[in-house]
Amino acid sequence: MFYHASPIAGIECLIPHVSEHSRGIPQVFFSKKRENTLPYLCNAIQKYCRETGFLWDGPWTNWGPYVFSADGTLRLEEYYPDAAADTYRGVSGYIYRAARLPDAAVLPGIPDAFMSGQAVPVLGCEFVADAYAEILKAQREGKITLLRYEELDGRRRERVAHMVNQEYAGAAAHPEYRHFLRGKFGALLQTKTKENTD
Repeated sequence: MFYHASPIAGIECLIPHVSEHSRGIPQVFFSKKRENTLPYLCNAIQKYCRETGFLWDGPWTNWGPYVFSADGTLRLEEYYPDAAADTYRGVSGYIYRAARLPDAAVLPGIPDAFMSGQAVPVLGCEFVADAYAEILKAQREGKITLLRYEELDGRRRERVAHMVNQEYAGAAAHPEYRHFLRGKFGALLQTKTKENTD
């Protein structure tokens, strides 16, 4: 079985789209592990922009603060206090299932992930009422891990600050991403970067 998460209801056929992972080629993405699709129930950048009234009609940048352990287990990481609850609590969405993927290819660097350049018929759909509750359930079951902000050591926090500044500097074409980074990580942005607003 293959799984795909979306905030959109009623999808009967998953259509390929261009995204950050697709290198300009329309693709639709799946995981063999249902729990690995949970972070995709909400785009933190899009949610923050909507909540703060920031209008954007271009393509959305994705915020995916997760890594995989050596055994392929997804680890969701918080890069600011209560980030997981802030992003996912109260957010609903849908996890779609597909029995097979036409023209499937392995997605490099992401365990159990696949992509297809063709439309994929939906076999079934599950409604998720609260993405945060579902993430905590998967954590309790040992299917994913959650690294809380308070657990980050000094070195990791330094890496987060460096990453945030690099991402901000490289996001000149994405004011929605810069808006998110300023809102969530303003204290970490270097003075020169702070002055470089949209």
